[in-house]
Amino acid sequence: MVLNEPDRDSNKVYTAVKTGNRHVSEFTWKFWKRKRHVVTLLTFFGFFNVYALRSNISIALVDMISLKNVTLENNTIVEKREFDWQPVQLGYVLSSFFYGYVFTQLLGGYLAARFGGAKIYGIGIAATAIFTLATPAAAKTNIYCLIAVRSLEGLFEGVNFPSSMAIWANWAPPAEKSRITSICLSGSHLGTVIAMPVSSLLCFYLGWESIFYVFGALALLWYVVWVILVRDSPSEDPRIKPEELLFINEAVNAIEPTIKPAIPWRSILTSKAVWTITALICCETWGFHTFVAFLPALMKSGLNFDLNSSGFLTALPYIAMCVAITIGGHLSDWLIRRKIMTVTNVRKTVIIVGFTGQAFCLFAAAKWLSRVLTPTFTVIGAGFLGIALSGVTVSILDIAPQFSSVILGLANTCGAMPGIVSPILSGYIVKDLTNVDQWKIIFYIAAGIYMFGAFLSVFLLTAEKQPWAKTMNTVSS
Repeated sequence: MVLNEPDRDSNKVYTAVKTGNRHVSEFTWKFWKRKRHVVTLLTFFGFFNVYALRSNISIALVDMISLKNVTLENNTIVEKREFDWQPVQLGYVLSSFFYGYVFTQLLGGYLAARFGGAKIYGIGIAATAIFTLATPAAAKTNIYCLIAVRSLEGLFEGVNFPSSMAIWANWAPPAEKSRITSICLSGSHLGTVIAMPVSSLLCFYLGWESIFYVFGALALLWYVVWVILVRDSPSEDPRIKPEELLFINEAVNAIEPTIKPAIPWRSILTSKAVWTITALICCETWGFHTFVAFLPALMKSGLNFDLNSSGFLTALPYIAMCVAITIGGHLSDWLIRRKIMTVTNVRKTVIIVGFTGQAFCLFAAAKWLSRVLTPTFTVIGAGFLGIALSGVTVSILDIAPQFSSVILGLANTCGAMPGIVSPILSGYIVKDLTNVDQWKIIFYIAAGIYMFGAFLSVFLLTAEKQPWAKTMNTVSS
């Protein structure tokens, strides 16, 4: 392959990246000059969309079940709920997303390995958007139709995380993978940040139905841009510059075989490293989905915030998470690049600090439940969780990069179970939404689970590439 000689500034950028140093070229800030950064940005907005689509129902439900003044035919004004659903029913609605989500994690990993991560990632988001647009009609039909549509959303969104691993395995040079994965994952938290206050405003001015129409349409617009600009690998991209293509291929192929071996299912399913990461993902999703599902209701019913205020206040934890996960990713790459700590110790440190900090903040938020302290500790705790997230998912790329989509599919299949159980359990525990003592139990449970994850990291977590991930065999082990 013959490459054109890059100009002096481009060569400076290329050399800086190749040696693992910071970019010093005047073009450093121009992310579009490097296609992997364009892919990173669009993957970021992909996660932004899927989490906006996933979390906006928590704001919509607050309005859907609120008492409103209704004028009867005889001009009598009465207070009435549009949907007279009880807390237990709300728990099933909020968890229904995961009824479908749990079934397509492994399938998403397999399809991404078979047909390409970019294709599956885009299709998953587009299909989720279509079912989001159908949500208002389903809700007005009956609660069972709403549960069915939400389950179908989860079914298609379930392929996104595993397929994104296939994208990163092809596009992320080893020296940049913590940063790239952290930036992409922070899109999920920014999606929640934007979805909650914007959903509140849409709800107030246009009605709760507009929430699903606006975010569904934005996701479909993103899909059009994704199809035009993103390919499964650098080699398939006609717009990538030759020097960047050479750099990525050399960097990635240095640690991965150019011919992929068959998926070693038995080795994966019996791997202590795989199941440790899976358990950590389960710990993380329990607390995260407790926040997504019930924090708006707590802010309104337990702490007496109105809908408009609760939308902005419940977005604050995700702002902290979005910032912290990005900082954690950059700090991790810096520690590894400078050889200050081993990769394993970097992953352990960020997870332990994140989980223990989150556990303390959850305990404090419950111990001193109030309009000031609870939101404050929740925001700080979310920042700690963001730090932990910068180490959890990327560990899969450490132990087996060529099988990362399949392993994340397995881990997220198990990780989806807390997303099902947590809202339902919360619905049974919090029978009276105004009872703060019942809310405290939810926080204590989540704090205990995070502490368990921290201890698990100390003794079992590793970032060493596994022996079965180094094999060049072409048959399953």
